[in-house]
Amino acid sequence: MSALSTEDITPATVTFASLGVPARLVSVLAKTGITAPFPIQAATLPDALAGRDILGRAQTGSGKTLGFSLPLVARLADGHTMAGRPRGLILVPTRELAAQVATVLTPLAQAAGMKVATVFGGTSQHPQVAALRNRVDIVVACPGRLADLIDQGHCHLGDVEITVLDEADHMADLGFLPVVRRLLEMTPADGQRMLFSATLDGAVDVIARRFLHRPAQHSVDGDSKPPEITHHLLTVAPTDRVAVIAALASGEGRVLIFTRTKHGARKLVKQLGQAGTTATELHGNLTQGARTRNLAAFANGEVNALVATDIAARGIHVDGVDLVIHADPPAEHKAYTHRSGRTARGGAEGTVVTVQTAAQAGEVRTLMRKAGVSPRAVAAAPGSPVLREIAGPPAKRAPRPVAARPAAARPAAANARPAPQASGRGAAAASSSFRGRRRGR
Repeated sequence: MSALSTEDITPATVTFASLGVPARLVSVLAKTGITAPFPIQAATLPDALAGRDILGRAQTGSGKTLGFSLPLVARLADGHTMAGRPRGLILVPTRELAAQVATVLTPLAQAAGMKVATVFGGTSQHPQVAALRNRVDIVVACPGRLADLIDQGHCHLGDVEITVLDEADHMADLGFLPVVRRLLEMTPADGQRMLFSATLDGAVDVIARRFLHRPAQHSVDGDSKPPEITHHLLTVAPTDRVAVIAALASGEGRVLIFTRTKHGARKLVKQLGQAGTTATELHGNLTQGARTRNLAAFANGEVNALVATDIAARGIHVDGVDLVIHADPPAEHKAYTHRSGRTARGGAEGTVVTVQTAAQAGEVRTLMRKAGVSPRAVAAAPGSPVLREIAGPPAKRAPRPVAARPAAARPAAANARPAPQASGRGAAAASSSFRGRRRGR
């Protein structure tokens, strides 16, 4: 595949209207304060609106959701959708990203008289099936649940005119590409396809070569790392790890903390609470309702700290994340880049801290070299000045009122803690035995 052209700057004279976006969609954007296209939008919109396949390399947060949502709505407007046979399909790797894409897409679709539905696991399929029967025009789906619904006969992809693969490399990391390939084979070969990914190597390149036909290729800051991010590497004693993380998370800014495992995330939330730092969690062992509530609490400022697995490293957009902490160093350098990309978004500055023990130093040194990062490296312990330097002034927290209790209350009640968030099943896994039958138009 030929090299991608790179567009990093949008001329001030370029507008959505000048790129060919219909007036009614421009009006929707203007009402939300969006008046100037981002570079990835300026690069891809003319080709996408013309019906060309698109191969885009862009990091999460670069504005590509509008880059594919606008042409998707513009080109599908005024068409007819049959029950269970959507005409637009967006495949994404996580439930959170599906919800966020739908949030951006729905007002545009409504302006064109169309309906949008999300399809993902970890929640009841009945509302999703009902939406499909109600002639939903565009489906935003995670591959596993969509494959299940097709297997049950609730959805057919034979009428899909435009297909989008968002965060394709993350889908590859999660092992979704085999089922993605089967889903793509069920869409008409002459349909328009748009693929967006931060990297285009390995399995992603195979997908692009197999399913995209002479795509217009665009890259925006494909492999560069934002200069606004300051990187720190703190070496701590194992017994000091939680206290150091708690100190880093005790400031007024919004903090996103990554662990390698779901158990590690849940345990760290409890440990931070015991240390006086309130945090919430995001990982695959939570029900979809709990994940949505916890992410909303973090986004709206109810809690300043979110402890998450790599499920939050991609496709999660929360404005104003001041600090990213790698409580567990990631397994490989791409994960480091994507985790770190949750801060310094939209031109803001950000800080990334990796916490390591001496035993992890060799592994982390290799990780940093591959990521192209030269962090400020120091040893740290609870009370080290560098912790307050990074975290900033401690957050002002109002004391919790102590409720009066009857004298007859059991002693244990005085120490009762709120019940933890209920956990549940993770996202429905894609069945390796799924076999889809291609349908004609």
